[in-house]
Amino acid sequence: MGNPHDPKEGTGVTPFHLVYGGKAVVPVEVGIESDRLQQYSEENAERKLLELDLVDEARAKVVVRLTAYRQRIRQNYNRRVIPRSFQVGDFVWKKVKPVGDVTKLEAPWAGPFKVMGKLRSGAYYLEDEDGRRIKS
Repeated sequence: MGNPHDPKEGTGVTPFHLVYGGKAVVPVEVGIESDRLQQYSEENAERKLLELDLVDEARAKVVVRLTAYRQRIRQNYNRRVIPRSFQVGDFVWKKVKPVGDVTKLEAPWAGPFKVMGKLRSGAYYLEDEDGRRIKS
């Protein structure tokens, strides 16, 4: 996980900036008297209040940037996905949903199952080797 004081890739700003409209003062800066604290004046306080008025605008820009970022991520993911379709009579494996004390050494798939029907939604009716219909 990255530094909480670094801008996030999707938003371009830190979470602290989105909430409070500025940079966080690290506790070390308070004890050592950093340049930022030494240069503090009432003029800076007035400028800070003006910046706080612009926080809503900054948040709106982040929403636009985040939407574009998510769209880019979605496009990259969809470019790598290989669509698969099965026909009635095909044998398939079904992903096992982990329940309880499942270890990483257990098989993540169960089967084979025979495809017995196909719905328009892309779902399939499956049956096991004993002829029992599988509930999804």
